[in-house]
Amino acid sequence: MIRSVVMGSGAAKPRTVVTNDDLAKKVDTSDEWIQQRTGIEQRYIAEEDETTASLGEAAARAALADANLTVDDIDMIILATSTPNNTFPATAVNIQNRLGMKHGAAFDMQAVCSGFVYAVTTADSFIKAGQAKRILVIGSETFSRILDWEDRTTCVLFGDGAGAIVLEAQEGVGMSNDRGVLTSHLRSDGSHREKLYVDGGPSTTQTVGHLRMQGREVFKHAVAMITDVIEAAFEATGLTADDIDWFIPHQANRRIIDASAKKLNIASEKVVLTVNQHGNTSAASIPLAIDAARKDGRLKEGDLVLLEAMGGGFTWGAVLVRW
Repeated sequence: MIRSVVMGSGAAKPRTVVTNDDLAKKVDTSDEWIQQRTGIEQRYIAEEDETTASLGEAAARAALADANLTVDDIDMIILATSTPNNTFPATAVNIQNRLGMKHGAAFDMQAVCSGFVYAVTTADSFIKAGQAKRILVIGSETFSRILDWEDRTTCVLFGDGAGAIVLEAQEGVGMSNDRGVLTSHLRSDGSHREKLYVDGGPSTTQTVGHLRMQGREVFKHAVAMITDVIEAAFEATGLTADDIDWFIPHQANRRIIDASAKKLNIASEKVVLTVNQHGNTSAASIPLAIDAARKDGRLKEGDLVLLEAMGGGFTWGAVLVRW
């Protein structure tokens, strides 16, 4: 059978680092308060000339170089983002143009923090259907543009950045030791909208709006929802938590990550954590963490990797992939 194999990864971060102490000079907060509740120590914030498209382009170029490929080898670009450069056209098309790619197709995918998991699942479907051989999957966000910087409960949580991977069609035998995406599971429940949303939009307020969140409610639902899709992935493949080499979750909150790993009996040393350095970068958080684990030598070919995310909507999902 056809598998979608990860050939390379890349990341891009804005030039400016903002520490918790930096934020404490602007809002009523402290480094201790933020770290105790979230595990975040710093985040990257985009300058005026840094956008979702420019960060996405940089991450894409890094992933292509890592895979030893060029844009001529790519059939499609899928960008996961909730902070596009424009209402339209899709920011993926902007990135396609920046890369000098004149062929294939490019489009955006919006599932908030679950966006990268949704995008990988979509790319895998295109590859398995024979409609593309290689797909560039990008998660890029500039959440700093939609934060209310007077709301200390949200502005301390988020950061900007981009990550990307290249998926390639390769033959597998249909067993769990195949390289590539083994299974993916997506969910959503729109009844939870008020718990995490942006209070603006072209069709309603004709404004961009600001992010609003009921933090305790999100935390309350997160662990159960994450567990749901991960258990579905294990059931589909016959694998267990003991088989996992690396757990790479959406980097939203250290407490959510720790609670999820504990409930799933995934050892803490198998968890890839970057939330302390990046904050919550929404759809960019998983590919940023992937690239960090690859660059420092932890993530190696043949490793079994569990990806999961939950975002506004609510949306949530999990992907099991062998590197």
